[in-house]
Amino acid sequence: MRVLGKYQSSEIGKRPFLSCDQNLHTSVSLAKNKLEPGRRPLRHTFPTMSQPEVAGKESKTKHGHKGGGETAEPPRKELQVLPAYIQPAAQLGASSNAMFSFAPQDRINLWNKYKERYIADLASKAREKIEVNLPDGKVVEGVSWDTTPYKIAAGISQGLADNAVIAKVNGVLWDLDRPLEGNCSLEILKFDNEEGQQVFWHSSAHVLGEAMERVYGGWLCYGPPIENGFYYDMFIKEEQVSPDPEILIQGEISRQCLAENALNAGKKCKKGQNNEKIMCITAGVHYLFTFRCGPLIDLCLGPHVRHTGKIKAFKVVKNSSSYWEGKSDRESLQRVYGISFPDTKQLKEWERFQEEAAKRDHRRIGRDQELFFFHELSPGSCFFNPRGAHIYNTLIDLIKSEYRRRGFQEVMSPNIYNSKLWEISGHWQHYAENMFLFESEKEQFALKPMNCPGHCLMFDHRPRSWRELPLRLADFGVLHRNELSGALSGLTRVRRFQQDDAHIFCAVEQIKDEISSGLEFLDAIYTIFGFTFELKLSTRPQKFLGDIKDWDEAEKELAEGLNKFGKAWKLNPEDGAFYGPKIDITIMDALRREHQCATLQLDFQLPRRFNLSYVSESGEKKRPVIIHRAILGSVERLVAVLTENYGGKWPFWLSPRQSIVIPVAPPFDEYALQVKKEIWDAGFQCEVDIDPGDTLNKKIRNAQLSQCNFILVVGEKEKSSGTVNVRTRDNKVHGERSIADVVARFRHLQQTKIQNSEEEF
Repeated sequence: MRVLGKYQSSEIGKRPFLSCDQNLHTSVSLAKNKLEPGRRPLRHTFPTMSQPEVAGKESKTKHGHKGGGETAEPPRKELQVLPAYIQPAAQLGASSNAMFSFAPQDRINLWNKYKERYIADLASKAREKIEVNLPDGKVVEGVSWDTTPYKIAAGISQGLADNAVIAKVNGVLWDLDRPLEGNCSLEILKFDNEEGQQVFWHSSAHVLGEAMERVYGGWLCYGPPIENGFYYDMFIKEEQVSPDPEILIQGEISRQCLAENALNAGKKCKKGQNNEKIMCITAGVHYLFTFRCGPLIDLCLGPHVRHTGKIKAFKVVKNSSSYWEGKSDRESLQRVYGISFPDTKQLKEWERFQEEAAKRDHRRIGRDQELFFFHELSPGSCFFNPRGAHIYNTLIDLIKSEYRRRGFQEVMSPNIYNSKLWEISGHWQHYAENMFLFESEKEQFALKPMNCPGHCLMFDHRPRSWRELPLRLADFGVLHRNELSGALSGLTRVRRFQQDDAHIFCAVEQIKDEISSGLEFLDAIYTIFGFTFELKLSTRPQKFLGDIKDWDEAEKELAEGLNKFGKAWKLNPEDGAFYGPKIDITIMDALRREHQCATLQLDFQLPRRFNLSYVSESGEKKRPVIIHRAILGSVERLVAVLTENYGGKWPFWLSPRQSIVIPVAPPFDEYALQVKKEIWDAGFQCEVDIDPGDTLNKKIRNAQLSQCNFILVVGEKEKSSGTVNVRTRDNKVHGERSIADVVARFRHLQQTKIQNSEEEF
């Protein structure tokens, strides 16, 4: 697949908008690997029809698209004027299926029809005075169906208006040029806002989709914004796995049926298009919006940036393959990733950041330092080499060392359970596709993807008293989750992993103290790693299980636990799990990237499902609450995070290569081996380099590059005095020390777990 280049777009001239919604349009050429925006009139998005609410599965991506379109531009050498599936029937040939032909002018006429309908509908709206409340408390007057967020922003300052990406009206993302409909609250979001970035990258994905469609002429699939940019998937006939691309074509046809015939989500399209495929596009939506980006005409909920001139810096990052719906037995797709920014300076900063991130990639460091590897014969399951296993086990030992004094009891539970257990827990109904299932003696079994149902059995295997609460059960059992092969990514997404998993069975009135002590535990561990973290209390979502009274009490206890802990926290409304509120813990690594590893989650539902109870002090039976708690989270994932955070320069207490002994010449090899043995026997990682083929300087350089914390050089002087000459991987020389002194210093560094051990030696 050819690789697209990068471009810097110029500002497209502003012009009055004919609709309340976005306009997003550009003409894109790919001559000489550069994307250059044309200066053609902007097109608009507008509702195509009223749509009743429907029940169904959510779309796999919030901004997923499958689009096609038409262009009036003359063909260029690099571009296909139109993808094959929207060529006029005459160009497709008599043998083509007429169902898949759609004349370009018909598409434009259809688009213009809905545009005119929308403009007329907008003009008929009654104009009334409205009040707009701004975040600083000011109130701005406006006119309904006329005043837009952009106009209000420009009234505050033109700089604010120019830098605005999107608006938020009554908490809902709103196009800058979409008229306000009544009294409301208004926020103006810039690119530095997370939601603003997602809208910016969603808009950029349309530009990428147009370019891909015109260059490769395939069928566009999903094109969402992601955490760091966006991507677009495309089916290219020449690269197909299956000779029948019908499912991809149906996705396009279904939307044409919806737009052309104004079908509601309950009706079927041609050729037996089923309800689910329509619902995937329209689930939970009152209006469908069409938009035009050059030749790309599509249905999209939006919102978007005002015009493509806002996308001043654009780079296609990489391409790879993927599968339709992420399933390896479906059609193979080509995926192109991109990134974009409001100015070129931000793109250059991003490129520098990516260079540093690439140097720190845990997969590269894991290979270079011989920590771990993966093999195609066991996808998603990591092979940890001795050095990697040392890091892995040291992390687990760190948690275990805290358990006794913090009142946790370590347990061991089975890996395999009968399906009846998962039916009780609810995982069979909602999670079975992510589990490894098998049959034995006509019974269905599964490898456990989590420990909590097994711990419920352990709690329930005998009567429990209030005196036993809180009961803190900890488990490092191996877990398996059937992740799609296309989703596997190094240590961050695996199929086999372990967690520092714990489940605390407690009374409601004990939640506050358990949360506070859990946060203190977390703080102690993350301080050792050098991480800072943020806390958010995620409260009851709109769809939840249980009684509101229980939720309110639990949220109150969580808030009091957070306050007792003493660090700042934020409220994250309606973002709790359906079975209980939670505390989200986000850590920040050395590159200022956010990661979520730890878990503090309340659960009312598992105790109900397993009918758990304890005898209270008054003698009555009560139901406990479960707190799901993990600090490291997936140990595999944390190893990846730490590898990239430290850039492979492991702190001494965690390092797989704490020291290496290097003799200055072969006559001192025996003494070097003796020193190595003494340090190893004292419980520290130690190697020796007695390769006769390398010079002393080469050996020292190799040790530094391999990130050995301490390099112990020995020669005649050191042998006679029973000492070593100590230097660090950063070439700081500590000089001659006795072996006993080195061991004592190592022991101190191991116990204190300080970050700058080489300096403190």
